[in-house]
Formats: sequence, structure tokens, C-alpha cells
Amino acid sequence: MRQRLAQAQLAIVLLTRVPFGRLRDPVPPLAAAAWAFPLAGLIVGLIAGGVMWAALALGLSPLVAGGLALGAQAMATGALHEDGLADICDGFWGGATRERRLQIMRDSRIGSYGTVGLVVTLGLRWLGLAELAEMQAVAAVIAVAMASRVAPVALMAWLPAARADGLGAQGRAVGTASVLVAMLLGGLPLLLLAQGGAALAVAALAVAVLALTARSKIGGQTGDVLGAGQQTAEIALLLTLGADW
Repeated sequence: MRQRLAQAQLAIVLLTRVPFGRLRDPVPPLAAAAWAFPLAGLIVGLIAGGVMWAALALGLSPLVAGGLALGAQAMATGALHEDGLADICDGFWGGATRERRLQIMRDSRIGSYGTVGLVVTLGLRWLGLAELAEMQAVAAVIAVAMASRVAPVALMAWLPAARADGLGAQGRAVGTASVLVAMLLGGLPLLLLAQGGAALAVAALAVAVLALTARSKIGGQTGDVLGAGQQTAEIALLLTLGADW
């Protein structure tokens, strides 16, 4: 039990900026903590959902409530996943070779592809969250935050590491059991919602497209690809849940 708690603590410390105690030696490997990524999503979702609920309770419009929830997510994670998405936009489409793409992705500066990618994806997430606010579906915000963090676990398990170092390389040992546990933790809350099953299917397809693209562009996954996977899954989940089917 102590080992599992340490793994959950590592996942939360790694994926959020929420103070959650100091990691004690021996720190578990990242691969062992991957199953707990949806628990980090639970914390982010509670923060964003709480902000959305408060905004709606104060009489603010769903569009404003969605924007505030989006900002709360970014603050809770330190824009970790957004940074990864911007990096792969710059690298995947700004470099002509695998080596150049990986080099660009390590550059801390953001280019035109990354800027456009962030504007588009932030806009889609804002609109998706606003739609959930319109439906007063605060619980869905929490479920999406949890389910979207299954994507990095699956990418670590099913794609080779594109580099010998970095976050992606640390996750090479993620096993099927960790993926299944993450899927249960992240997927079950979403399945309780209307259109939850369809949302999961659409998100899985979107992440699969990202995985194939990453394999083609750089030969596998990196920490940036993992962050982009979370963002891709979140957008797919939000848009599907808010669709008028």
C-alpha cells in the first residue's frame, strides 16, 4: 500500500503544480506510477470543475465559466501539456528530418506552428468547456480530466521512445497492467455520462492518429508527444460530449 501511495504521489507531483508533499527516497520509477495519471486528472478536474461551478453560481455566462475553467486547468498543471503540444507542432511541421524535428522540440522558444496550434486547441477546449457549462455538466469536466490522462499512459506503453533520455524514455517500461488500471480509473467515470462511450471511442481514434503521426515524424514518443496526447484526448472528449447527437 505504501508503494502504491508513493506512485500516486509521484504522478500528482509530476503532472500538476498542486503541493502534495515531498517525495521520499526511494522515488518510484515513472513507469510504475503511470497507472495513477488519472488521479492527477481528478485533482485538476476538481479544481477546474469547482471554478466552473462557482462562476455559474455567481451568474456568469457559460462562455466565461468555460474560460475560467480553462485557465484553472492551465494553472493547476503549469501548462505542462500545452507546452508539449506547442513543441510537437513546431517540431513535426518545422523540421525536414527526424533529427531536426527532435532538435526543434527541445527548443524552449515557440514558433509559428506552435503558436497557431495553441490558439486553435485552446479555442476548441474553451468552446468545449463552455458547452459543458451551458449544460451545467460540472461532473463531466472532472471525468474528462481523468480520462484524458489515460492517453499518455497508452502512448508510453505502445510507442517506442524517440530519445534515449527524457520523460518518454523513462516510461518505456509501462506494462499492460498499468494501462488497464489507468483505463479503468479514467474511463469508468466517463462511461456514467451520456455519450461517454462515444466520447471514449472518438478520443481513442484521435490519439491513435497522433501516435501514427509521431511514429512517422520522429520514430516514437517523447514527453512532448505525451503532453500532446493528453490535449488531443481532452479536445476529442469535450467536443463529443458537447455534440448535439
